[in-house]
Amino acid sequence: MVKIKNDAICSMEEDFAQWYTDVCKKAELMDYSSVKGFIIYRPYGYAIWELIQEHLNKQFKETGHQNVYLPLLIPESLLKKEADHVEGFAPECAVVTRGGLDELEENLIIRPTSETLFCEHYAKIVNSYRDLPKLYNQWCSVVRWEKTTRPFLRGSEFLWQEGHTVHATADEAHQETLRMFKVYENMAKNLLAIPMVTGLKTPKEKFAGAEESYTIEALMHDGKALQSGTSHYFGDGFAKAFDIKFLSKENKQEYAYQTSWGVSTRLIGGVIMVHGDNNGLVLPPRVAPIQVMIVPVMQQKAGVLEKADELKALLKAEGIRVEVDASDKSPGWKFAQAEMQGIPLRLEVGPRDIENGECILAKRIDSSKEKVALDEKLPATINALLDEIHEQMYQKALAHLNDHITPVSTYDEFKDVLEIKGGYVKMMWCGDVECEEKIKEDTAATSRCIKTDEEPFGDVCPICGKPAHQVVYFAKAY
Repeated sequence: MVKIKNDAICSMEEDFAQWYTDVCKKAELMDYSSVKGFIIYRPYGYAIWELIQEHLNKQFKETGHQNVYLPLLIPESLLKKEADHVEGFAPECAVVTRGGLDELEENLIIRPTSETLFCEHYAKIVNSYRDLPKLYNQWCSVVRWEKTTRPFLRGSEFLWQEGHTVHATADEAHQETLRMFKVYENMAKNLLAIPMVTGLKTPKEKFAGAEESYTIEALMHDGKALQSGTSHYFGDGFAKAFDIKFLSKENKQEYAYQTSWGVSTRLIGGVIMVHGDNNGLVLPPRVAPIQVMIVPVMQQKAGVLEKADELKALLKAEGIRVEVDASDKSPGWKFAQAEMQGIPLRLEVGPRDIENGECILAKRIDSSKEKVALDEKLPATINALLDEIHEQMYQKALAHLNDHITPVSTYDEFKDVLEIKGGYVKMMWCGDVECEEKIKEDTAATSRCIKTDEEPFGDVCPICGKPAHQVVYFAKAY
């Protein structure tokens, strides 16, 4: 079926950045506030975030984590206790210098992240090996004063979760890092229908103060990468800076080992750009605030609205997120709005359908329609369709990802792939930061991750000609 483009939004082929902004606005996900980089999360956009929260909260609690909340403000002296951390975040910090009418004795930093606060707290409450591990997570907003902003993807304020854990041994902390890394990868696949390139950040790209950073990287429709979640192994570096010690079983004072891991509302941006099309959002069913929109056709006729409400109650009782569009708009407008908001299934029911004991189900992903019976099996039919849609969306995104991973053996190939095809360019890397910096300077691409699970496909770095032992993925990125 040929789809007619929605003229309310720019086409992604004409201007992908404008298409993205149009979708954010027209699908009623967000609005701009009066301060640059600070957006308003409208109910529909926030509902997507709530479903992500719900999914991850369940995973966190099943793995023994507890939610906490730490203050918004960090004393400047506390932030400076970890030198690498300060250097990484200093350019992005928003600073409070006054309280009411008075100058503050010490500047306060609006949290760009909360490592230092957690470290200060852990130094107070961790005294013995019996106190460990501490598995904490915080849902909050953070502020990073970005020069260039874009809704959900890069804002001066964004919502996220940040896990911070402390352990008695390096091995325990490292296992925690990998465990949460896997939680994120599974969330992306099973909730968002997004396949990820996963691996280890290079030393240049790792989190400030971390020994190792693991990342999940998505590929957008326009061939750019999006860092979608990270899990960091801190070793005992922060513990030494903040004096987090405990008495071991051997009755010795030891430094603790820590991790940190987080995802943010940029996942919403990823969903938009991985799955969306020229008619707006295309939402994976498991993260769609409305999974089924019932559109009563000829709703002025007797019994039509009543049937729509009856169907809503039937589906809702089976855990399906469903609404009825009973507004006085035309069916055509309602169909277009449901498409714009990416609602996975549209259920159309009118007088003739009721008479025949059937309805029409339209799938957002491909506009296909089918008639199904209006009977007690309808919820099971719809749940099966929602699972089918999720898998269809995942496989479509996976095919796009696989088609845009290109191995290269020369620097000319590298530059040609980035310029013509886009996506991920994988190459052998010598490990020298100078080669990373040359690539970024020449092409604006950055290393996304070291693929520790891939076999080497050469032994020479195409940038400098030195021996190479690591497979690294590069891409232009948001």
